[in-house]
Amino acid sequence: MKFRKEYDSIGNIKVPNDKYWGASTERSKKFFDIGEIYVQKILIKSIAIIKKAAAIVHRKDKQINTKIANAIIRASNEVISGKLQDNFPLKVWQTGSGTQTNMNVNEVISNRAIKYLGGKLGSKKPVHPNDHVNKSQSTNDVFPTAMHIAVALETNKKLLPSLNLLNKELKKKIKKFNKIIKVGRTHLQDATPLTLGQEFSGYQSQLQDCIDRIKIAIKEIYFLAQGGTAVGTGINSKKNFDKKICKEISKLTNINFKPSNNKFAALAAHDSLVNFSGTLNTTAVCLLKIANDIRFLGSGPRAGYGELTLPANEPGSSIMPGKINPTQSEAVTMVCVKVIGNHTGITIAGSQGQFELNVFKPLIAHNILQSIDLISDSSKNFAKYCIKGIKANKEKIKKDLDNSLMLVTALAPKIGYDKAAEIAKKALKNNTTLKDEIIKSGLMNETDYHKIVDPRKMTQPA
Repeated sequence: MKFRKEYDSIGNIKVPNDKYWGASTERSKKFFDIGEIYVQKILIKSIAIIKKAAAIVHRKDKQINTKIANAIIRASNEVISGKLQDNFPLKVWQTGSGTQTNMNVNEVISNRAIKYLGGKLGSKKPVHPNDHVNKSQSTNDVFPTAMHIAVALETNKKLLPSLNLLNKELKKKIKKFNKIIKVGRTHLQDATPLTLGQEFSGYQSQLQDCIDRIKIAIKEIYFLAQGGTAVGTGINSKKNFDKKICKEISKLTNINFKPSNNKFAALAAHDSLVNFSGTLNTTAVCLLKIANDIRFLGSGPRAGYGELTLPANEPGSSIMPGKINPTQSEAVTMVCVKVIGNHTGITIAGSQGQFELNVFKPLIAHNILQSIDLISDSSKNFAKYCIKGIKANKEKIKKDLDNSLMLVTALAPKIGYDKAAEIAKKALKNNTTLKDEIIKSGLMNETDYHKIVDPRKMTQPA
């Protein structure tokens, strides 16, 4: 491998000749070689969007030479498209402000722009990574802005469409299962009847509420820290730079971003991201309940609840022939546990804003973007490969319903709670039916029993 010499305020360092990064990135590779988790592509893309927007503003305001600005914009476009992805080798675990990642992007765009203009890589001429690419910016406002852009892009592009797809499939099941009456369960014990459609309506309503919460929380994410520079004062930027760059970022993303109301809070705290993560946490709780219910209702095929028949997507065992497992549900539940854990990390990290800067930014960015990614993919798969293909085992559902002792609840208004409880206990003890026991008791004849104990009527108020 051939190397070139690059330099920064620390001194000279060798950099691979086939890469566009510079001295800061090379030092970070050495001193922060921690784990195997790399900074996400969407975060790199979001930083490049900021660099492009800044160059556009500086070109319009004649703060940067037009040729240099155009070269920065061109290089930024390549980063945004993913063309230069192998030039971003840094791990998540770095300085808490994300300085190394910001400089990584600055250096790649600078060197790529230098190449366009016929300069020498690593010379910082005619395009300087700090003086030009990072002009009017600080990592302290770039990184939180990039976090917000990335979260907004991924939420609108992946998260909400995936959750809406799952919501749509649940709605279809409500309609399809609306006339199937089944045993309800509370405390894992038999309870009064409901329809399978009503049961699925509970799942769908939970999910709809989560979608609505996300839509409310994302509004806070549309406010950007950009323009606060080092500590929130906006030092080394011109007046109204924050408004101008937000306008350009909005054009590039088709999202209506605005300057944060208070830059000091935007740099020192990330409450809006903690809040947004809270909606992901709630969504994980919702999906965990739904996925668990479905895998339990599909348990069997002969020794479980067996009310649902789940799609057979793949063999379930390497040793037991013919076994099929609720794998989509299992994948979703694992994702949910991970998202809940991510939120705990974000909560603690969000509390670590000492004075003018929160220094847990890379962790917050990684966790929240991973949670969005995992919920998006798992929800889409769950909708397509599980919910869509679920069928009701009507024979098993009817058998359990006919054998349920909790149908006795309908008798309580007629014969009283105590006598109804006695009838249910006798039926359980004697392994008989409620009808047999109440007729034997003389409290009611068969005709009256069938008029009162109608499972369909029991699924709604009288």
